[in-house]
Amino acid sequence: MLFITNRTPQESAESEQGRTISFDCNNTSVSQNIYFCERLGVHKYKEMMKDKFFKYLKELEDHTQLLLYIHGFNNNMEPDIFRNAAKLQDLLNQALQKSSKNEPASVLVVPVIWPCDDNPALALIDDYWDDQDAADCSGPGFARLLGKFDTWRKSPEQQEIPCFRRINILAHSMGNRVLKNALKFWADKYSSGQMPALFRNTFLVAADIPNEALEKGEDGRYIVDSSRNVVVYYANDDLAMPASKIANIKYMTLSRRMGMTGPETLNVLPEKVKEVDCDDFNNEFDMKGHSYFLDKDDGTPSPMIRHMADAIASGRVKPNKRSYRLRRT
Repeated sequence: MLFITNRTPQESAESEQGRTISFDCNNTSVSQNIYFCERLGVHKYKEMMKDKFFKYLKELEDHTQLLLYIHGFNNNMEPDIFRNAAKLQDLLNQALQKSSKNEPASVLVVPVIWPCDDNPALALIDDYWDDQDAADCSGPGFARLLGKFDTWRKSPEQQEIPCFRRINILAHSMGNRVLKNALKFWADKYSSGQMPALFRNTFLVAADIPNEALEKGEDGRYIVDSSRNVVVYYANDDLAMPASKIANIKYMTLSRRMGMTGPETLNVLPEKVKEVDCDDFNNEFDMKGHSYFLDKDDGTPSPMIRHMADAIASGRVKPNKRSYRLRRT
C-alpha cells in the first residue's frame, strides 16, 4: 500500500529512493518534509520519492480512481490506519463492481498520515489537544504536497501525456481539520487565494470542524472550491462530537461540530455541497457512533460505502437532493 506522511522518520530526514524508513509511533513531532512511501508489511516501509510515486499512480489502469484517506485523531499507522484503509478499499471495490455493471471500475486508497497519539482513554483529552496541534501544524506540509503534485503535472514532460487520473478524498474526524488547513495554506501562499478543482468528490465524515466552516469567509471555503462534489456525512448522536465541543472550550471555541449537525446553513453554500444524515445506523458500526464508514464485525458494509461508490463511479451524488437521510441497507 502506498502512503504519504509528514511523520518524523527514525532515520535521516533526508529523502533517499528505495531506503528502508521507519517511524516511532510515540514521536508526534511534525516533520517539515513530506515522505512518499510504500508499506511492504507490518512496520516495513520503504521510501519512493515523489516522481516515482506520482508516476506509479499515473500508470494505473484508466478505470482506477484515487481516494486519498485522511484519518482522524487517536489513530496510528499500525494497526489503525493501514487496516482501515485496506478495508475501505476492499469495500468500495466490491460496491463498485456491483454498481458499474459491465464496465470496469476500481479505487486505490492512499492514506495521508499525520502525526497523532494513540494514548489510553484516561489521557484522551490531552491526546485530543496534542492532535489538534499536530493537525494545525500539518497544514503547511500537506499544502506542499499539493504544490509538488501541481508542479509535477505541469512540467513539460508530463504535459506531453497529461495525467487525467480522477482523485477523490475522504477526511474523517480531525482529518477534516488537516484538510481545511492544508487547502487554506496552499491557496493563500501558493495560489493567490484561488483554489483549482482538484477533486472529483470530497467526503467529509464525522467532521471535527465548526459547522459553519464551509461558508464564504471561513477557513474551510477552499474545501468547497477544490471539489466537484462535497458530501458531509453527520450523525446527531455521534458521541465524539459533544466531547470535541467540550475539549475546544480550552480555545474559547463553542461552535457546534459539523459531524454532529451537518453544515450550519446549507442554503448559503453552493449546490454541490450535500448533507447526509447517518443517524439511522452510525451506532451500529462503532460504540461512539463516530467511525461508521466501514463495516460491522460481521462484515456488513456501512450504507455509506454504496453511497460513496455511486458518487465515485458517476461523479454525481445520488439521490440529487441537498439534504438526504441515509438508511440501513
